[in-house]
This record gives sequence, structure tokens and C-alpha cells, in this order.
Amino acid sequence: MEMNDKGYAPSSKVLTDEDCDELISQYKNESLYRKTINMERYRFGLGEYKYYQYPLPDIVQQLRECIYPKLAPVANNWMRALNIDKHFPESLGQLLELCRDKNQTRPTPLILQYGKGGYNTLHQDLYGDVYFPMQAVLFLSEPGKDYLGGEFVLIEQRPRAQSKAIVLKPGKGDILLFTTNFRPVKGSKGYYRVNMKHGVSELTEGQRYTLGIIFHDAA
Repeated sequence: MEMNDKGYAPSSKVLTDEDCDELISQYKNESLYRKTINMERYRFGLGEYKYYQYPLPDIVQQLRECIYPKLAPVANNWMRALNIDKHFPESLGQLLELCRDKNQTRPTPLILQYGKGGYNTLHQDLYGDVYFPMQAVLFLSEPGKDYLGGEFVLIEQRPRAQSKAIVLKPGKGDILLFTTNFRPVKGSKGYYRVNMKHGVSELTEGQRYTLGIIFHDAA
């Protein structure tokens, strides 16, 4: 599985063009969102994103519920490989119960908008003591048609080695699963931890929208 080998795994056409266009058309419907972040203000980059509020739109809820159970066994294998005393439950509902126990009750799925010159600095999405080590991004705009530039960037930081940049450009409706903060890599003496961050390179033209699916809730 690519998640094990690389720390990320793309898949094509998870959403239809109509699904993507509908999510974009809802961007200005403020009743759907709990908070808007101006990225420049916080030095996160240049662009804007909005966190959905509960109840989530049906398609966002379905994606969150359907993807999580497929990733939980992989995440648990990673914890075992790295001797981390942590086990993730089988269902999203059970994970959110753990979040509530730590007063993490704010939904984290979000929609992001970038215009010309927009970018996102390298970061990790943790949000609290309880965090799931994998997340997803769905691409709502078509590269080369709706925007230029704006590649999805992963940086892999291996111990005692130079960092490796991974540059990806999925198409409209595609999904990318990727590690939130680290992945295990097998060495000569067993598995070791490799840290990873993600971001978005600068757009040179157009507008780019993405849907971020984070499984744990925020404090």
C-alpha cells in the first residue's frame, strides 16, 4: 500500500465534477461554517479557508465516515511498528468520543480557496491531544484549466539526512490520503520515524479550491 511505502496515496475521481462544483458554489454560504481564517494574517500563507460547523454537509460527512475505517488499521500498524502506545478505534464515532473526552468538540473539515499568488506554508494539522495521524484532501479545481501552479507539496524529513520534497498535482475530483505528521520507515535495526509536513506552492494564475478532511475534532 502506498501509504506504507510513501506516506501518501492518491486516487482518481472520488468526486464527480458536479460534486466539486456544488462544494465550490457553497463557499459563500456563511451558515455552513464556524470560522474563517485569513492565512496571511496568521502567516500561514496567502489565501483563505473556512471550517465547517456541525452538522456537516452530507457529502463531507459521508467522506469522513467512509474513509476513516479504511485508514484506522493502517494507523494502528504504524503505532505498533514504532512502539507507540496508542490504538485508534474502528469507527469515526468512537474517535470523536475520545476527542470529546479531551474537550475537542469543534469540527475540523474545511474548504480552502487560493487566488493568484496564493500559497500555504508547510505545516501539520494536529489541533489537540487526540489526533489521527492521517488525513485527506480532495481537489475541487482542475489544474491547467482553473489555475496554474498551486502544486501540493510534501516534505519528508529523515533523521541525519537532507529533506526530500514531493510535488503532486491531482486532478479535479481526485483524493490524496497522506500522513498528518510522520510515518514509519524500515531500517537495518527496525522501524524508525520520519516526520512529514505539507503545503501548497504559489499559484501563478486562477483560483484553486480544495476540501480538507481531518478526522479528529479540535479543542
